[in-house]
Amino acid sequence: MWKWEAEGEAKAVIVMIHGAMEHHRRYGWLIEMWRTSGFHVIMADLPGQGMTTRSRRGHIDSFDEYMVEVKDWIQAAYRYELPVFVLGHSMGGLIAVRLLQEERLNIAGLILSSPCLGLVHTPSKFLNMLSYLLNMVFPSLRMDSGISVQMATRNEDIWEVDSNDTLYITKVSIRWYRELADSIKQAFENLEKTQDVPLLVIQGGDDKIVNKASVKEWFNHAPLSEKRFKEWPKCYHEIFNEPEREDVFEYAKDFVTSQLKAIGYIV
Repeated sequence: MWKWEAEGEAKAVIVMIHGAMEHHRRYGWLIEMWRTSGFHVIMADLPGQGMTTRSRRGHIDSFDEYMVEVKDWIQAAYRYELPVFVLGHSMGGLIAVRLLQEERLNIAGLILSSPCLGLVHTPSKFLNMLSYLLNMVFPSLRMDSGISVQMATRNEDIWEVDSNDTLYITKVSIRWYRELADSIKQAFENLEKTQDVPLLVIQGGDDKIVNKASVKEWFNHAPLSEKRFKEWPKCYHEIFNEPEREDVFEYAKDFVTSQLKAIGYIV
């Protein structure tokens, strides 16, 4: 777990959860934007990803592993005795959603960035059925993810960095896929259990990875008192890496600031 402290007096803590196959180092720009805007940031690599054990890269036994890990990050954020916000990107967004359905967290708001609540490309019916069998007999079997950085962002500078990134995962296990698919299903089935916290969803309008229609469907049915949805028409999946990322960040920061004002934390 890593902590980046704000310049000057901190307004709040941002707990960030990265997406599938990536790691915290890919969020350097975003971390710095929050930090220089007066926010502490807490983040780490999810199990089986980034700098965690290489023997399990791209594999988990249960999606619960992710939720247990992120709960520790949130507990660490509480120690600052400041309002806490959670920002989850892609699969990180799904983890945050499932946490808010299974736990009751003391957070001031949730930001979901292109949350993984449905996929653009899914396996054929045959391969999907085969995955159930393989999950029982060979769950750690790794397959190509079928996702490239060119699908994730239009930012060519990111392409260049990621092409030489040895921490970036290209293969995932059968168990990992089945746990992801089951968790997406549970995110919809447990909608009514979702903790009522202020929500901002920011979604790439030209997302090549996450099905934006599924995201909008989940958002429309989420029983939350305060929720905001913003689609950025030209953006691909990694909305905080896109050429428009400064505007995206300012929009997210405005949401956080408005929540801090609403609870009387800042004037």
